[in-house]
Amino acid sequence: MTASVTGGSAAPRESAGSLAIASWMLFDWAAQPFYTLITTFLFAPYFAAVFIGDATEGGAIWGYTTSAAAILVALGAPILGAMADSRGRLKRLIFLLSIGFVLGQAALWFALPGATENMWFIVLAVIVATICAEFSAVLNNSLMPHLVRPDQLGRMSGGGWALGYVGGLISLIFMASFVMIDERTGLTTFGLDPIFNFDITTHEADRFVGPFSALWYVIFVIPFFLLTPDAPRRPEAQRVSLRGALASVGNTLSHIRQLRDVALFFIARMLFIDGLLAIFTFGGIYAVGVFGWPTLVVGYFGIILSVAAGIGAAAGGFLDDRLGSKAVVIGSLLMLIGGALGVISIDKSHVLFVLDVAPPAEGAGPFTSTGEIIYLAFAILIGLAGGPLQSASRSLLARMAPPEHMSEFFGFFAFSGKVTAFAAPLLIGILSDTTGSLRIAMSVILVFLFVGLAVMALVQTPHR
Repeated sequence: MTASVTGGSAAPRESAGSLAIASWMLFDWAAQPFYTLITTFLFAPYFAAVFIGDATEGGAIWGYTTSAAAILVALGAPILGAMADSRGRLKRLIFLLSIGFVLGQAALWFALPGATENMWFIVLAVIVATICAEFSAVLNNSLMPHLVRPDQLGRMSGGGWALGYVGGLISLIFMASFVMIDERTGLTTFGLDPIFNFDITTHEADRFVGPFSALWYVIFVIPFFLLTPDAPRRPEAQRVSLRGALASVGNTLSHIRQLRDVALFFIARMLFIDGLLAIFTFGGIYAVGVFGWPTLVVGYFGIILSVAAGIGAAAGGFLDDRLGSKAVVIGSLLMLIGGALGVISIDKSHVLFVLDVAPPAEGAGPFTSTGEIIYLAFAILIGLAGGPLQSASRSLLARMAPPEHMSEFFGFFAFSGKVTAFAAPLLIGILSDTTGSLRIAMSVILVFLFVGLAVMALVQTPHR
């Protein structure tokens, strides 16, 4: 493969219409509740504590499930991309994957409390939904250069990412306001009357998260299929076997030296995404240990971070087109390093490592002590950086990847975000066990971010 890395030949002379672009952005909005409601805030804790019936054992099973899905995504995404590139048109394949995504989410309704005889069915449903969601994202991302000119990729990617955060946030607020029931009061999490007469004893509200996310996707993905143009069909389009796809991936890897900067970018992303995910995973855990936050406050904390990330992604999209994707990625990494260092600098009675502050008062409201306020400020900085870091990474690859291998390279993009996702959490766990300090253990995040920044600085990009 000797394709140019400029990406120019894939770009249209004129952008698709505003409705087509907005419909493409709605794909992120449609898919996001799976990540927000199912894999993060609502179904994952229910799976561990109620469905399995033991938080420790259930957490381990959930970890094995998500790890298995991540490995399958990492291995399969480049192959899927190679097969898609051989044909050109992508939306039919996205539609087929969407069926699996919807069915996998809807099947979570059958995760009745303690019904562990259904465990493998539920585990399989989560894995199928995850794979279909990630594979669909690979193909959806590779449509970007066909829809807008290179100087508009940043705004398109940032807008989609921001819309995804908003969709996840609104779906979470809806569930907390009108669906999720507090067993002690019979009211929802936010103290309102539930709109459904769900059975508390069988946790129907918790299980409804799956069908709700599936229905959300079905409704909001319709504009994408109706209004967003497909990638053009290749004149030489043909069905490619698994062996042919593997050969294409192998050919790409054998010629990776000709695409040095793309390879360096994948290495950098592999490192800094590990660090970013570790911050979001352990940031709330660290705050619980330092400030004693209850679950509801952690939920507020997550909502604030989601809002910050959405704002950052939207703003970063404009900066992306003005300054270049690489500049936004590096600027975001610097902000992320500052925010992570600031978070680690806080304990119960100190901020910035050495400044004394009063610890949170007993019975005080959330975010009232000096330490909590400063912690929240650094966390918001992390959120503001996390959104554009991810959206600018997506637009950067759309600018750099060889046009005729766009889907395959977005497959490698997914690979770089999954293949070592265990590394930072594993090191944090080991260091926490050996040192007895989560604060010391979390310092490993800075290593991932600094090394990722150093590798990213070596990347030469075709646009600024």
